[in-house]
Amino acid sequence: MALSAKLELRQGQQLVMTPQLQQAIRLLQLSNMELTEFVDAELERNPLLEREETSSKPSSDEPPPERPDEPPSAGDDDRWLDLRQPVQDHTGGLDADFGNVFQGPGTGEPIGGAVTGLGWANVTQRMHNGGSDDSDLEDYVANQISLREHLSAQLPLTVTDPIERIIGQYLVDLVDEAGYIPPDLEPLSERLGAPIELIESVLGKLQTFDPPGIFARSLAECLALQLKDQNRYDPLMAVLLANLDHLGNRNLAALKKAVGVDMEELADMIREIKRLNPKPGLKFGSVQLQPVVPDVIVRAASDGGWHVELNSDTLPRVLVNRTYYTRIAKTATNERDKDYLFDCLQTANWLAKSLDQRARTILKVAEQIVRQQDSFFMYGVQHLRPLNLKTIADAISMHESTVSRVTSNKYIATPRGIFELKYFFTSAIASAADGEAHSSEAVRHRIKQLIDAEHADAVLSDDQLVDRLKNEGIDIARRTVAKYREAMRIPSSVQRRRDKRLMERLGGAA
Repeated sequence: MALSAKLELRQGQQLVMTPQLQQAIRLLQLSNMELTEFVDAELERNPLLEREETSSKPSSDEPPPERPDEPPSAGDDDRWLDLRQPVQDHTGGLDADFGNVFQGPGTGEPIGGAVTGLGWANVTQRMHNGGSDDSDLEDYVANQISLREHLSAQLPLTVTDPIERIIGQYLVDLVDEAGYIPPDLEPLSERLGAPIELIESVLGKLQTFDPPGIFARSLAECLALQLKDQNRYDPLMAVLLANLDHLGNRNLAALKKAVGVDMEELADMIREIKRLNPKPGLKFGSVQLQPVVPDVIVRAASDGGWHVELNSDTLPRVLVNRTYYTRIAKTATNERDKDYLFDCLQTANWLAKSLDQRARTILKVAEQIVRQQDSFFMYGVQHLRPLNLKTIADAISMHESTVSRVTSNKYIATPRGIFELKYFFTSAIASAADGEAHSSEAVRHRIKQLIDAEHADAVLSDDQLVDRLKNEGIDIARRTVAKYREAMRIPSSVQRRRDKRLMERLGGAA
């Protein structure tokens, strides 16, 4: 077969992922925090984008300052693009009116919640400011002290030697959030060039710090330090702490033999151990947990249905300043500046349309989820229906990948709590009587209910759970029950029987 070079003209179709289309797809899967960071970066980069300030109003007796890029009045809407109103899309993809969804809260609404920590220094500061309330109230909220700061404040009061204080500060830096330090001190001795005896001596002083149990190298040492602080540490307690593995395994016979006491005294010692704090450092809350902010809010409607709306607090409000573009474009002297300004305008317009389309898509998916899972909102998790992405995608005429991106890292606030949108997508478990299939999440909930209701003399095995579920019309295999039970961190029937008998003995001894 001869090979030769030739030219051919072919016609075909293919999907081209333009940068704008890639941006629109990426915005769909961003969480509200990630979206805020993205919009902030665009506001810094693009001079034609502005953030809409809804909380600041000019004083009634003072005319607003004149700025060249100030938003125009209501009659100049043709020069501004406001995300609170629907963006016109000539492709026909965005045809619903979501003006009420994007309407922000009123500026005259009071801020709920009390602000603490307003001391005399803050009052004098306000006097210096002329009594104005322009400063942020969050600046006056008392900062929560961290564990490291709490320990560092006690160090100079207990350790006076400079060398020991250096070692002590190094140990303070090694304390984790729970209040523990690494068990091996040899690497620390080599790093500081100090004898291990000196480090252990300093550690002994640090272990007297507040809270009791701090600077422990193991759970047994942490509990021992707390017992010593309460003057309750004796040889029997020392033996019990040395055999904590038996207590963890609920092997009371081996623990009783090791300690050498009767069951009544052993139960009293166990109760005393349970009153201690195994992680004393956590009460300082050194880790700041980020609360979940819902993207969608569901409320009960007066007609018995559900009202679904977007959370306006999570929607960025940006404006495209076309007036500023028109004025600056007239001063551009070369093609490079003109191309830059035109690119900024296109990027700003596309970002505004992408944000609007993202909001509409999220609301459309959330409305369909609420419609499909109406029984869950009415009666609870036992009535959660099996649902997959294809069902939602077919109902709203979208692709499954779009629905998957929309439901990633998005949360919905309902009368039954805050849930991730993906929570409502559960697999189906067949019915034992050829009826409607059951949701896997509902089956998990039913398994937990059966286990919580069992007694020590009638603990249900996995086979018995299968029989109970089949009697209720749920056709499920034993391995599936075991998988769901382990996923909920529920121990086996043997371990549950031991735990319940242990609790009965401790209750009887009390």
